[in-house]
Amino acid sequence: MSQTILYSFRRCPYAMRARLAIAVSGIMVELREVALRNKPHALLQTSPKGTVPVLVSSNTVIDESLDIMYWALRQADPQGWLSTLNEHQLNTARQLIEMNDNEFKTFLDRYKYADRYPEHPQVYYRQQAENTLQLLEQQLAENGYLVSPQISIADIAILPFIRQFSFVDNTWFDSSPYPLVKIWLDEFLNSSLFERIMLSYPAWQEGDLGTNFPR
Repeated sequence: MSQTILYSFRRCPYAMRARLAIAVSGIMVELREVALRNKPHALLQTSPKGTVPVLVSSNTVIDESLDIMYWALRQADPQGWLSTLNEHQLNTARQLIEMNDNEFKTFLDRYKYADRYPEHPQVYYRQQAENTLQLLEQQLAENGYLVSPQISIADIAILPFIRQFSFVDNTWFDSSPYPLVKIWLDEFLNSSLFERIMLSYPAWQEGDLGTNFPR
């Protein structure tokens, strides 16, 4: 069993992006699937904020998903998600990810759980989130993928959140005016890599052996 541990939760988009980068890098880790309603003491002791993903390697703890992506891709990047980007593309990728993780994620959460945010109707939150979709549609039209002609860290870091957005109202999303975003998302959802990182594992408990990942 690997000495590098990844605490994860299958459906969390932050954990997805971390697993995607680790899977494509080929770095073997011990995956510990976390039950969010019953977080293991080992996780809380390692990272008191108790969120996933958390990577534990030697004396290093990384508890931000984007930092885990960089950690994996800087060790091995066989598909060039990071290493092929020039300075301009890398800066654009960072800006898009920052927008996703802040502005878009805020409105995504309100769109998903609109009853918790009665200040506005659900459609308002969706419309605010659409500002990001409009930009992504433009980027895809200009580059093929978000920042270059091939998939990169920008696409992988953002796609899990677009997946979550699309599930809130499938009927609306399927008829929405973002054809390139929909093609881009479908390609991701139908990829063998996505299938690999979405395998289901039992919740890890103290004393259990984790799961070798990737398989």
